[in-house]
Amino acid sequence: MKAVLDASVFFSDIPLEGDLFTTPSVCDELVDIRAKGNFEKLCTAGLTVVSPARTSLQAVDRAAEKSRDSGVISGTDRDLLALAKELGAMLYTDDFAIQNVAGVLGVRTHAIFQRKARPVRWKYRCTGCGRYYSHDGDCPVCGAAIKRKLK
Repeated sequence: MKAVLDASVFFSDIPLEGDLFTTPSVCDELVDIRAKGNFEKLCTAGLTVVSPARTSLQAVDRAAEKSRDSGVISGTDRDLLALAKELGAMLYTDDFAIQNVAGVLGVRTHAIFQRKARPVRWKYRCTGCGRYYSHDGDCPVCGAAIKRKLK
């Protein structure tokens, strides 16, 4: 089985088997001594660090727009999702936004420390006048902030 690993995997001691992958952006996030040690241990066991293709990143952007998580996922999140999609791999992560976009992409996920996220649909509401929008930002009517909330 192929597995793509988010940074939170390197802070844990969960047993992993199969072909393991992560992205260079995840490696950049590993500053904790324990995480670095686990990373080195997995590298000696065959962990592969690889960047996803541009077309896969574009597919992630479309999926994030569809799930309304585009304002929440980071560049690292995009890389992980794109790589998991490319490889047809299971994605190990605790990030709910990543799991939400993965569901749209058809990427299977495995939670590490937390429960698995349920599918979420977001809506956006102005904090001033209460109007609903399809995006965050500033309300064109009253100028207050538009915030994301559960539907």
